[in-house]
Amino acid sequence: MANSQQNNALEFRAMVLIFILHALHPGLGLIRYSIPEEMEYGYSVGNIAENLRLTVRQLSARKCRLVSAEGRQHLEVNVDTGVLFVRDRIDREQLCAQSPYCIIAFQIILENPLEMYRGEVEIVDINDNSPSFPDNAILLQMAESIAPGSRFPLESALDPDVGTNTVNEYIISPNEHFGLKVHARKDTVTAELLLEKSLDREHQASFQLLLTAVDGGKPPRSGTTQINISVLDNNDNAPVFEKEIYTARLEENAPLGTLVSKIKAVDLDQGTNAELKYSFLNIVPRRVRELFSLGPETGKIKVQGQLDFEETNSYEIDVQVVDNGSPAITGHSKLLIELIDVNDNAPEIKVTSLSGQVSE
Repeated sequence: MANSQQNNALEFRAMVLIFILHALHPGLGLIRYSIPEEMEYGYSVGNIAENLRLTVRQLSARKCRLVSAEGRQHLEVNVDTGVLFVRDRIDREQLCAQSPYCIIAFQIILENPLEMYRGEVEIVDINDNSPSFPDNAILLQMAESIAPGSRFPLESALDPDVGTNTVNEYIISPNEHFGLKVHARKDTVTAELLLEKSLDREHQASFQLLLTAVDGGKPPRSGTTQINISVLDNNDNAPVFEKEIYTARLEENAPLGTLVSKIKAVDLDQGTNAELKYSFLNIVPRRVRELFSLGPETGKIKVQGQLDFEETNSYEIDVQVVDNGSPAITGHSKLLIELIDVNDNAPEIKVTSLSGQVSE
């Protein structure tokens, strides 16, 4: 029992010593590298021996090794040459999704004497993905009486790449009646179909347009979808929201059922043509629908899921209102929600346990 306690005490002192060395040793700085994604096995990242100002013989004699912070070992060091190289192909989108920064963190450990260095490799995005739309076609119905200037939000193209390699432009095929209104907000670019010339169902009852999404890569990549428009009769007035954009601020720990905002539209028609129902557009991600609910009759948007500022600090939600006319006409608006951070995360300390000989 006494021997076990003594061994535990020695191990604890060794861990404390390692922590102190890691925190206070003047040579334990941060070594940073940067490589493109998709590099194959053996790709040279840098030379650890040169960066640490050690000879290859010292590197081998001191049993240099890497410890990954994430558990999976993407990198390896050749102790015979000092070269840090890629152990397996690194797909940035698989590793970091669409995070603006993708870092592989690791520690370099040397023995005799025991030293620890921190290292990071930034994985730089390359334009290896083309934009793609969720569906092969977008179906729209429009009353022939709808006024020029009316806008219709279009489904956004998806691109797993980040930064300039993601979607930055939309183009529509040439035609007499429709144009595009493109919006750039933060890291997203969206498009609305804009009616520029009055419709006449007797002259043309349908339209087939081609929508193209283009990314900012060099060379650029693109993806397309078709817009199929049917022109319908009746129901003269479209419902109109009181605001083009609604805004709200909400603490991330807001309880379920909290009212975020109330949207409201008016329709100048009468009777059943003025009966309105509210809903999210189909372009609203499933995750957002899980976090927020929208009352179809009341227009009240409430919290129905657990919010997390660290996961997402803002939401842009497209909403629509549909009247009960025949054919039905829709109106559109947006709700911009800003989350307020609360102090809900405790500091985290990571300690790597090592064994080594400590002279008396």
